[in-house]
Amino acid sequence: MRITQQPTFKDIKSIHQAIQPFINKTPVLSSSSINQISGGTLFFKCENFQKVGAFKMRGAASATLALTQEELAKGVATHSSGNHAQAVALAAQKMGAKAYIVMPSNAPAIKRAATKGYGAEIITCESTLAARETTLKEVVAKTGATFLHPYNNYNVIAGQATAAKELIEEVGELDIVMAPVGGGGLMSGTAITTKALLPNAQLIGAEPELANDAYRSFTSGTMQYNTRVDTIADGLRTNLGEYTLAIILQNLDDIITVSEEEIIQAMRIIWERMKIIIEPSCAVPFAAVLQQPARFAGKRIGIILSGGNVDVENLPFRGLVTGD
Repeated sequence: MRITQQPTFKDIKSIHQAIQPFINKTPVLSSSSINQISGGTLFFKCENFQKVGAFKMRGAASATLALTQEELAKGVATHSSGNHAQAVALAAQKMGAKAYIVMPSNAPAIKRAATKGYGAEIITCESTLAARETTLKEVVAKTGATFLHPYNNYNVIAGQATAAKELIEEVGELDIVMAPVGGGGLMSGTAITTKALLPNAQLIGAEPELANDAYRSFTSGTMQYNTRVDTIADGLRTNLGEYTLAIILQNLDDIITVSEEEIIQAMRIIWERMKIIIEPSCAVPFAAVLQQPARFAGKRIGIILSGGNVDVENLPFRGLVTGD
């Protein structure tokens, strides 16, 4: 099923059925300790337990299943710092296709190793969006592979939307639904699902201050670009796409930005209190809740925990005290 315009919830339901062989139905967890700290009632959709350790498997499966046999024979290609790379590599492997993955030189080693482990051919480039795109064009020209965009692809967006579908179907009414914003695939998919199932719920994105293109785009109403991407939240260093910006502008109520210190603090609290591994990008929405306690007090809040592919040899917690 190839989606050629903004996905509807009907599309999302069809995609959800189609990708079942490729994905896990991940758990929704809560913590009385975290509820006490935050003042709200939080429900975490744990995509850190998804195949490849991130929600990206949903969108990659959706996009790969939309390809023809002729396209699959030539392979697939993409650029990614890690989670989308792994997801495309695994989806291609399951479909018997070759995967060509352009990865920036600063991509986390754990994500690079996993991508290679799924059988992909990795092409390294400089750590800029321009370098990613130029290198990818060269790969596609050489191989004839189909480019599966990490987020500016309607099938990818529809696939990512299925995480919120599972969350809402499991926990019911929510006052607020949140997700991190990088390229916007997860947030825009979450928005479409939430508007269909919980039309009165608020939709709030969260983003690092050091890569805040979505916040500036949302507040200005026009596409803005990152001038720096040195945030610890490596999965959120990308810019919004045309498709994702349009959906975000139509549906979101707000985007909150958080500091590096707030991201690390939130990440550590989840590790300590919930006993689960999440990566920095994953902690950004929870950091936003902790930043503005009065806003979220007493609310039922659904948060998509986007992934858990963290380099455990390079944790950011040293010297940080969370308190009781």
